[in-house]
Amino acid sequence: MPSPSIDPRPISATIAAVIRDNQVLLVRRANPPDAGRWGFPGGKIGHGETLFEAATRELAEETGVSAEPLRVFTAVDAFDHDATGNLCRHFILIAVLFRWKAGEPVAGDDALEARWVDLNALTDRNLALSLDVAEVADQAAALMSEMPS
Repeated sequence: MPSPSIDPRPISATIAAVIRDNQVLLVRRANPPDAGRWGFPGGKIGHGETLFEAATRELAEETGVSAEPLRVFTAVDAFDHDATGNLCRHFILIAVLFRWKAGEPVAGDDALEARWVDLNALTDRNLALSLDVAEVADQAAALMSEMPS
């Protein structure tokens, strides 16, 4: 049973999947869940904000990159546990596919680092990825390859 101060309901958030030249844009997270791990730019959806608006805002805040949202393509769960293993928060991350327009990544907001990562490097065990990042990136790359330029 969650502590009375913790809202037991899942939190809606977006993640921005930007693919360019066989690379994916990732950030190293500063905050839970997955602090220190590499994942997609993203964050909570604000009151009255659409999925595209939230994902575009988070992308700009965390990387400075400008991109066009194309479509929602998947959703994944992210769980934030405390040191004893108790569940603190449950996020539902809604993935939005983006087409890169301009800018090179510069870490901002709650990102420690931001960079383009070669899609083939996502299998490297030395790269600390958040859960499902490689699979979501593969889905995004496959969708981008089907899109007209």
